Amino acid sequence: MITRTWIIRLLLASCLVALGWWLGSSPSRDAAEARAPASTSAPATADNEARTPSATSDLTGLPPEVGEVLALIDRGGPFAYAKDGTVFQNREGHLPKKPRGYYREYTVPTPGAGNRGARRLVAGADGEVYYSGDHYRSFKRLRP
Repeated sequence: MITRTWIIRLLLASCLVALGWWLGSSPSRDAAEARAPASTSAPATADNEARTPSATSDLTGLPPEVGEVLALIDRGGPFAYAKDGTVFQNREGHLPKKPRGYYREYTVPTPGAGNRGARRLVAGADGEVYYSGDHYRSFKRLRP
């Protein structure tokens, strides 16, 4: 039999789940926020040619998948992993200090890996992009 106490507990649990979803990382909100930095970049011209991947990204020696993910970031997706486009918190402080939400992380696929692997791109809201091949222990700046 359903009691008043059971109903109250169910409603409270539902509210807590909804609050956690709203404060946490909802896939639709993260996807929208992940597209924001890419959409704010200006089209490539002679003045801002440095923002285009081919003009600024020295991909020499990097896996070919890095260029593919850079193109996806520029287009705003679609991304292969649910975590792509979520906030990168820069806890270790390897990147310049910025407010929470400034950096977003993206998976660079590792062929043959059974999981996301260790390779990532981290994009800043101002258009800079960093590559980490060792799961955030070190970074190479690809775009200014």
